[in-house]
Amino acid sequence: MAQNALLIKGAELLDGRVTNIRIRGSLVADIGVLEPLQGEQVIEADGGLLLPGLHDHHVHIAATAAALASVKCGPPEVADQAALAAALAQPGTGWLRGIGYHESVTGGLIDKAWLDKAAPRRPVRVQHRTGRMWIFNSAALDIVLATGAPPPEGLDRQTGRLFDDDGWLRRALGGTPPCFAAVGAEYARLGVTGLTEISPGNGAAEAAHFAQEHASGALPQNVLLAGTLALPETPGLMRGPVKLHLHEAALPDFDETVALIRAAHAQGRNVAVHCVTGTELVFTLAALGEAGARKGDRIEHASVTPADVLPDFTALGLSVVVQPHFVAERGDEYMADIPASAWPDLYRLRSFREAGVPMAGGSDTPFGALDPWAAMAAAVSRRTRRGRVLGAVEALTPEQALGLFLADKLDLARRRSVAVGAAADLCLLRQPWAVAREHLSASLVRASLIGGRLVYNGVDKPPA
Repeated sequence: MAQNALLIKGAELLDGRVTNIRIRGSLVADIGVLEPLQGEQVIEADGGLLLPGLHDHHVHIAATAAALASVKCGPPEVADQAALAAALAQPGTGWLRGIGYHESVTGGLIDKAWLDKAAPRRPVRVQHRTGRMWIFNSAALDIVLATGAPPPEGLDRQTGRLFDDDGWLRRALGGTPPCFAAVGAEYARLGVTGLTEISPGNGAAEAAHFAQEHASGALPQNVLLAGTLALPETPGLMRGPVKLHLHEAALPDFDETVALIRAAHAQGRNVAVHCVTGTELVFTLAALGEAGARKGDRIEHASVTPADVLPDFTALGLSVVVQPHFVAERGDEYMADIPASAWPDLYRLRSFREAGVPMAGGSDTPFGALDPWAAMAAAVSRRTRRGRVLGAVEALTPEQALGLFLADKLDLARRRSVAVGAAADLCLLRQPWAVAREHLSASLVRASLIGGRLVYNGVDKPPA
């Protein structure tokens, strides 16, 4: 008998069959009427759905690892000034790192002076929900400036705000990359067996750290690593697209962007372009049209997509990675801040599907919740935290929502399935699909396997 032999009995597959699945080594070896072999581990599925392991197509793993040890500073945990002040008033003398702050908490953007009053006794830095800005109190600002690293243009000493320069901050603080074990364990609990790490600054040093964490088992998930043009091929990882992170207030030179897209294609790589505004999207579509799009080029977020540009996605053969949970997490703020006439353009789903645009789902963690089941539920309901419906016509069926996280990491138009010869990267649910589709929740996950190895075993645990 082969090593790592495992039999899953009585599992439902996506085609409706209830059957047995044998795993040998890292692959699905057989499907059908199968009897246990001597010494073979057996999992009784009891009719629960067996899926290919979910894939999160847009994550920031190092930032997520840091976020797990950070203080929540925004909705839903923190909703007003008093709650934010209480969150920052934790005892201690070392650094306090806050995440998820949004102006809706305080009625306007906080600054150094506000933080000095709320947390005067220790260095504090708070990250805006967008991930594009840090706000320091005086003690924290003194520390980062005392390192001697020349302050960047994006640092305003008066307000304590640093815009778009995490690289400088890492150098100033002399930080070491975090361990990914907590992230890997949480994703395993959620049935996630693959990740597309999409941070734009990923280069050789980051690739080496990711490879080390994966080899050690701290991050058991298979990783597609996006990043810079200089990102090297790295054993243990799959090199992904070149990431372009656009900012409407400071768009790059158009010709330089076209040249970068062509350089990525010359390496045999796609581009993945961050587009959260209509202007960023129109700029990207024009640049891809000029450079010549390549199958697999991706738009990340497509937060605002005017109807008249949808045909351009199809004409250029683009895919899109969406975050449906942002409707649930941020929809109330969107509806307060954005004119109702623009609401139909927000976080489209069905429109992309009907236009024939391949879609996949990504969490954007830590800037969004990393739970893919919550994202699926949001894609179906389109409900905000307050229960309002934003863009009902963009809702998906549960099957379509699940498909966002079953997309192949390299071909978002293809949906993976449990098949003989396929990788034994699997997610077993507690319920058959007819039941599970009615209450999409992380509590459904009973077991997760990566490469035939059980990385999460909730078989004998009750649902949370």
